[in-house]
Amino acid sequence: MKQLCFATNNKHKIAEVSQMLAGKYKLLSLEDIGCHVELPEEQDTLEGNSRQKAEYVWHNFNISCFADDTGLEVEALGGAPGVYSARYAGPQRSDSDNIQHLLKNLEPHQNRRARFRTCITLILDGKEHQFEGIVEGTITTDWQGNKGFGYDPVFMPQGYNKTFAEMTPEEKNLISHRGRAVQKLVVFLSTR
Repeated sequence: MKQLCFATNNKHKIAEVSQMLAGKYKLLSLEDIGCHVELPEEQDTLEGNSRQKAEYVWHNFNISCFADDTGLEVEALGGAPGVYSARYAGPQRSDSDNIQHLLKNLEPHQNRRARFRTCITLILDGKEHQFEGIVEGTITTDWQGNKGFGYDPVFMPQGYNKTFAEMTPEEKNLISHRGRAVQKLVVFLSTR
């Protein structure tokens, strides 16, 4: 089985994507390849950050890899937090702080439309490919559910009456932004 590095140390992301690539590739984490540094994320777009992380791994560890960057884009907040979603409430990268900050900023707004967007950059044998996944939804007024991570307890995907945090991992993977981007990645990899 071919090996492929997912350029992250986020165990939640690794578990989600491992399920989707099962039997096709052996998925390695940054820890698995001996990368113990914080990958650079200095770009102002999701595409730029995912590319920067994938290029870092490719150039320093010479292994085919992919990296993602995900942002929650809230319409009433002009697309914020966007590329700054993980550190929206500060450099401590706390999910609960980020959610509290988001809900406070949305208090004066009726419009609660939002979308999650994931961009994946794959570097396979030195060639770059990008994949995008988007899921539309709304931000709830309070926390609902205890599964998932990030903004999952306050994001209700369009057409559903429960948040990502109330869904099983399998349910979420079928419709999530990351799931959609990874599905495109999986289809691409299955032709290689």
